[in-house]
Amino acid sequence: MGSNGPVVSERRGAVMLIGINRPEARNAVNRETAQRLTEELSAFDQDDSLNVAVLYGVGGNFCAGFDLKELAHGSDSLELEQDVSSGPGPMGPSRMRLSKPLIAAVSGYAVAGGLELALLADMRVAEESSIMGVFCRRFGVPLIDGGTVRLPQLIGLSRALDLILTGRPVKAHEALAFGLANRVVPDGQALQEALELAEQAMQYETDNGIPVVIAEAVAGAAKFSSGVGRGGTFSKSKL
Repeated sequence: MGSNGPVVSERRGAVMLIGINRPEARNAVNRETAQRLTEELSAFDQDDSLNVAVLYGVGGNFCAGFDLKELAHGSDSLELEQDVSSGPGPMGPSRMRLSKPLIAAVSGYAVAGGLELALLADMRVAEESSIMGVFCRRFGVPLIDGGTVRLPQLIGLSRALDLILTGRPVKAHEALAFGLANRVVPDGQALQEALELAEQAMQYETDNGIPVVIAEAVAGAAKFSSGVGRGGTFSKSKL
């Protein structure tokens, strides 16, 4: 596990742990962190030996959003790409479309752009004292990393507008009731729970996939070997 730099990663079997490592800034994301997160998640997505990734924050907070101190130094500190298909967003991987599951282990604050990173995940495990919210609304900073798209899809338009327009904090159990969090666990246990959830997902896939392989895939492979379906042909009478 790399212990230096703004992002750390560790492989646990077929699970990749990716941690935002700026605890002194509540894991706020600057340009370097955004780039490293993009690199780590891209590498995960392209590695066929990895099945699930877990994203978390080092030191008690998931992510407090984009580093406003860096932004305050001027517009040069934030490069905004108009074409969302051309590259990463300000938070880094928030515009990615991953082909494999991502689980967010949420502790402390997951707010503003940090909430958007959590929304990138397929599931969110939240600690009891965690806080989510669109806090950037309080400082005139809009959601531009997919938050206005993913949040309504996840919890519905009305609830999403409640959070986006007010910028209010959402505690863990309300997040669970909204569907914003999938599970709530005691403080200090989100990462372990997310890791166990990742391993359970892989075991579930194996347990349910093997019987199908035995029942159908072997026979299907035999048909293919005999010439059925070669060259992309399709004939109902031969299947």
